[in-house]
Amino acid sequence: MRRGIGATALIAGLALAATACGGDADGGNASSGAIEGTVTFWDTSNEGEKDTYKKIAEDFEKKHPKVDVKYVHVNFGDANQKFKNAAGGNSGAPDVMRTEVAWVADFANLGYLAPLDGTPALHDEDDYLKTAAGSTKFEGKTYAVPQVTDTLGLFYNKRLLKEAGVKVPTSFAQLKKNAEKIKDETGATALYLRGDDPYWFLPYLYGEGGDLLDPRHKKVTVDDEPGVRAFATMKDLVDSGAAVTDTSDGQENGMKAFQDGKVAMIIDGPWDLALARQGKEFKGGKKDNLGVAAVPAGSKAQGAPQGGWNLSVYAGTENMRASQEFVKYMSSAEVQARTTKELSLLPTRKSVYAKPAVRGNEMVEFFRPAVDKAVQRPWIAQGNALFEPIRVGVDGVLAGGRSPHKAARDVGDEFRKLLKDYK
Repeated sequence: MRRGIGATALIAGLALAATACGGDADGGNASSGAIEGTVTFWDTSNEGEKDTYKKIAEDFEKKHPKVDVKYVHVNFGDANQKFKNAAGGNSGAPDVMRTEVAWVADFANLGYLAPLDGTPALHDEDDYLKTAAGSTKFEGKTYAVPQVTDTLGLFYNKRLLKEAGVKVPTSFAQLKKNAEKIKDETGATALYLRGDDPYWFLPYLYGEGGDLLDPRHKKVTVDDEPGVRAFATMKDLVDSGAAVTDTSDGQENGMKAFQDGKVAMIIDGPWDLALARQGKEFKGGKKDNLGVAAVPAGSKAQGAPQGGWNLSVYAGTENMRASQEFVKYMSSAEVQARTTKELSLLPTRKSVYAKPAVRGNEMVEFFRPAVDKAVQRPWIAQGNALFEPIRVGVDGVLAGGRSPHKAARDVGDEFRKLLKDYK
């Protein structure tokens, strides 16, 4: 099933096209016109980041006194469907949205995003990391600007590993081998395994040498043998007691367990560094107790997914020029250096990594090479829809008694329903 091809979406797309042409005196994406008026910005950042982004939006207003930025914080879990409802109904959509990388192709396919090629929004586009820029394009056009890039790493409690007398694991097999010693010496479980979010399935899949799809040959690959082994690895870690998991509220429960020293390790991203350091194991004078390493390898390889956030402009905005300038500012080297300093987020601009303050950031030092090696996901319109079948599969294996082989097969079958032209 291709998303957005139904009659309702087609009518909405035509309405959007009319709005874009009729509402913007500058001809849609033209870069002329006054930088003034109202720009509604939907920010999908987390609780630890939103105050910084709100202040950055206010700073844009200071630079452009004739622009009123209406900042709206939207919960990440609700943002995708909320935007589709607003854009599809041609009412209430934001002018600018902080868009997860997997959403861009989907929204662009529906006709909800304005192309940004040749506009002020894409200022100095050659400065963007190639991996980060990849998710902004769809069918030859650019529909977003890279704001933040990321990948997953292994957060670990240095104190607990030292007390257990074990090294940071470089593979899931090594992690499992050391789990009993960690438990005996410290009382902590070795790993909190995210079982509620399908994004966290990908390191296990890449570690077995697999991938979700082969877009070049239009082939579903998630149910090949590496996919079966990925599910089996997750199940084995939990069944052996090396890991604990939840199939809901994993972000909150996992972080709390890590903050309190109940688990020695958790796989997470740079967006949670500040949150981790709010826990009793890492705050204040204990901040150096937090370590970050590469995600453990599987039996065949090591890899983590490329993630991040982009900035997109709604195709139906009535203030195209100011929206483009806002995107330009929010993705500028100045702002990216600031969010690295304040939030330890990873820039998408090459020039920012050359700044001494950024280059010296301890977490950037680790995550930059990890990002360079991150695995690109398939940037297709249905890319975001692929995660729900994975979530069901992981839940079935970890909580429902489903075998890894059946889970992989079921996910593959669901993928082929979503991707009619894939075999």
